[in-house]
Amino acid sequence: MNGLGSGDTRRAAGTVVGGSAATDAAQIPRAGCPEAGGGPERESACAPEPDNEGVPVRRLFTGDRVLWIIVAVLAVISVLVVYSSTAKMAYDAHTARTTAHFLRQQLMILAVSLGVMVFVQKINCRIYHFFARPVYVLSVLLTVAVYFIGATTNGAARWIPLGPFQFQPSEALKVATVLFLAQQLAGRQSKIDRLRIVPSWRFWTWRSSPLQRRIWREGTGPILMPVVISCAVIFPAHTSSAVLVFLASWVMMLIGRVRFGELLKLVGWAVAGIAVIMTLNLGRSETAEGRVATWVHLWTRSQTEKPIEHLTDTERSMIAIHNGGILGEGAGQSAMRVEMIHPESDYAYAFFVEEYGLLLALVLLMLYLWIFFRAIEIFRRCGTAFPGLLVLGLALLITCQALLHIMVTVNLIPETGQTLPLISRGGSSVLFTAIALGMILSVSRQNDEQSHERPRSESLYER
Repeated sequence: MNGLGSGDTRRAAGTVVGGSAATDAAQIPRAGCPEAGGGPERESACAPEPDNEGVPVRRLFTGDRVLWIIVAVLAVISVLVVYSSTAKMAYDAHTARTTAHFLRQQLMILAVSLGVMVFVQKINCRIYHFFARPVYVLSVLLTVAVYFIGATTNGAARWIPLGPFQFQPSEALKVATVLFLAQQLAGRQSKIDRLRIVPSWRFWTWRSSPLQRRIWREGTGPILMPVVISCAVIFPAHTSSAVLVFLASWVMMLIGRVRFGELLKLVGWAVAGIAVIMTLNLGRSETAEGRVATWVHLWTRSQTEKPIEHLTDTERSMIAIHNGGILGEGAGQSAMRVEMIHPESDYAYAFFVEEYGLLLALVLLMLYLWIFFRAIEIFRRCGTAFPGLLVLGLALLITCQALLHIMVTVNLIPETGQTLPLISRGGSSVLFTAIALGMILSVSRQNDEQSHERPRSESLYER
């Protein structure tokens, strides 16, 4: 049967069963349509699978099934974590809320996010390509607007109040930056390995030198500046998110075949920029310095004699991990949730370890790594740059954010304030993580349908 084309398959099925239309359709090759050629045969082979009435069946959940399973598992874990960890907030003397209030709130957020994910995964990724620039510009403007009209918490303006809800534009900007950078890299694949994107450090030559003007026009402006602008507008309120965007963008440029020497220069510029920012005490430099100092202090001095009321949240999270052990204390049995300030968000992983143990916590870590490995598999099947770079960039955002969160809980890095994607309590973070996963699933669906447009100028392997 493997050697037959679509037409031969239909004739063979008709011979066996007497030409039944339903049986003919059942014999058409499905997954990935590998036997189908071009033209009508491919369209017939890749058509939606018909039911017994001959009517095409439209599946609600399309794309990579493993990713859907991972999303479902993370959503269930989110409900368990938020319901148990918000007990302290629910029984606070200053509030009349119960744990059911926070449970209903998280269920509503997850339901809306799942609905958005289902909608997004049905969109052709070329539509993302078309809207990349306006979405990016709008996200930048909203993130800047936060500093003038946003709500300030813990000394940082991050949210725009929308009635009973709060919208965090920086979460949208992270996704928009990956989307826009994928578009810019994809459109230059035919010449990307010859472009220079980092201008000379001698800034006074940028206008006078024809070479420097060309670098700005062809590389710095379209490829590098979107990343710089995103990091610059995110940095004052959320330093770790700016670092996350830079890391994901750097890896995207590496995969997108930007010259490695240019990427090394970019790292040098980034280090110099951080030095200037810290020297001038810009943004939340003072907060960042304090967190780094606390982190160093925890590693270099004994903390055994410190009263519990003087412990940092990171120390309390490590106590929670120790209490959890291999199998955990059991659902709803956490003791440290009363001591930690944000067990439902910034330290959700430590709280999960305390209640469910290290074994299940390792499984949870593997789920986030699995998202990235599935993205690599989807990337390999894309064939063109834009969908492939989009998938890997979004997966990097999700996986790296999870790893940053986990490393904070075990004191491998200073406190960052990064939430655990799809699990920590929150609205904007969960919503835009769902949108990112929806985009990945959209590309996966089009891989299965073989419906990607394949512009020759966007081949990742073109030389």
